[in-house]
Amino acid sequence: MGTLDHEQIEAALAELDGWSFRDAALTRTFRFADFVHAIGFVEHLAEVAEERQHHPDIDIRYNKVTLHLSTHSAGGVTMRDVELAEAIGHLV
Repeated sequence: MGTLDHEQIEAALAELDGWSFRDAALTRTFRFADFVHAIGFVEHLAEVAEERQHHPDIDIRYNKVTLHLSTHSAGGVTMRDVELAEAIGHLV
């Protein structure tokens, strides 16, 4: 699977609420009421990612969860990342 070019990434971002492109990855920070709710989100996310066999980089800081989506084997953002971002959007 090939990486997306800048125009393709910008077009995808126009359809993805809250996501941005930073450090060669699709990135979004989610904020929750507390740590327990943040971890609950990550647990649901883990199920979605595992089903797709495509796993985000996850940074958890109390009530904030920051995700970075990039296809490491392809060296950048691919449609797999866009599709995972869309699926994650349905979790919140």
